Amino acid sequence: MSRALLVIDIQEDYFPGGTLPLWQAEETEAALAGAIGKAREAGDRVILVRHVSAAAQGLFAKDGPGVAIRPAILEAAGPDAPVVTKKVADAFQDTDLPDHLDGIDELLVCGMMTQNCVVFTSMSRMAEQLSVMVVRDLCTAPTEMVHRIALNALGSKLRLVDAADLWP
Repeated sequence: MSRALLVIDIQEDYFPGGTLPLWQAEETEAALAGAIGKAREAGDRVILVRHVSAAAQGLFAKDGPGVAIRPAILEAAGPDAPVVTKKVADAFQDTDLPDHLDGIDELLVCGMMTQNCVVFTSMSRMAEQLSVMVVRDLCTAPTEMVHRIALNALGSKLRLVDAADLWP
């Protein structure tokens, strides 16, 4: 079975000093960087996603510093990791993500905004042909409570796993 790790929106705007800092953003980033390395060692494909707004200012402004993917994530993913650019929560909607999933059976979803981008991407109609799992310890949200509520809801629809279960 071929797997891909989809890493959603690890961008500057979600970290201290950004437009919308999230709960435990730096801890999540550190865990993600380590998991990306293990995923690559295991032969899993790594795909990065970034959100870009058409707005001139605010969250993910197209020419603003907050739109950048964090350097530690880019380094961990390596120069060959594709970057999918999205404009809405669902990383499948109006993007080239399906092109990067050729030959993939299992999609591991993680990243920022558990209650939004992770939910909408993992439950996208375009993901229905894949075995989708959310890597719960590699996600975060604006608050711990929002994160936990989103995971609880997702758990009724999809399989939730921890990074240690995937890459011991």
